[in-house]
Amino acid sequence: MTLFLQQTINGLAVGSSYAIFSMGFGLVFATMGILNVAHGTYATWGAILALAAFDSLGVGLVPAIAIGMAGGGLIGVLVDQLGFEPIRRRGGGLLGPIITSIGFWIILGQLAIIATGARIKTFPREALPRGFIRVADLVIPYHQIITFVVALVLLLILYLFIMRTNAGAQMRAVGWDPDSAKISGVNPRRVVIVISFIAAGTAAIAGILSSISTNNVSFTVGEGLLLKGFAAVIIGGFGDLRGAYLGGILIGLAEVLGAQYISNSFRDFITFGLLIIVLLVRPKGLMGDRIVGLRA
Repeated sequence: MTLFLQQTINGLAVGSSYAIFSMGFGLVFATMGILNVAHGTYATWGAILALAAFDSLGVGLVPAIAIGMAGGGLIGVLVDQLGFEPIRRRGGGLLGPIITSIGFWIILGQLAIIATGARIKTFPREALPRGFIRVADLVIPYHQIITFVVALVLLLILYLFIMRTNAGAQMRAVGWDPDSAKISGVNPRRVVIVISFIAAGTAAIAGILSSISTNNVSFTVGEGLLLKGFAAVIIGGFGDLRGAYLGGILIGLAEVLGAQYISNSFRDFITFGLLIIVLLVRPKGLMGDRIVGLRA
């Protein structure tokens, strides 16, 4: 029983990283209708920039995360305005944005290889949260607690922002119908910039926390998060922040418990097996709706 509970805690920690990433990933799809495969590179660059803040500026953990988040967010805005905005203006349909996102995925990935020298880097030992708390026979490292808390806080902040603020109302309007929102006095481009920054910054946080958990910063940080985040959004339901969070948690639990009790070789098999089962039972996802739109 102790082993099961310990692995459940580990699964929740892994799932929290997926949940953080998937909330931003789903936000982009729900409001802009873009399946952005470059989203994983925002996580990679968040981790790279956080490490650079540690090494070059000597800042602490929280400022480094903030710098990585801001850097990832700005990259997301740059990609959107250079790549997606011209396509939106010209009515490029669905295929144009996907091809564009693949191009930026390759470009940003190659730049990440150059930035890291194609080597795995590690955070300075003094920069990482060390230690753990013990509950009975269970051991919970501090970095897992940080990941739990950050995922829940981000879910709460995004929910309140989208549902309780004027900016959030504008985001919902743009997600539902950009043309109608524009007639109502909303500036869709400005809203999209805000969404791009939030979504990419959220991905950057996921990349940073994932890298801290493994003390591994490389140009591949965002690749695993992209696949699992995409699966989490589908399982939870496009356009629902709570669904994205729930999907990430379920995938993390399924991965860790499946690796423990079945085989570590079947981690991806279990993840996407769960995805297929959910789609067969609930094609719109666990908390999906008939129409893809931004809901909280």
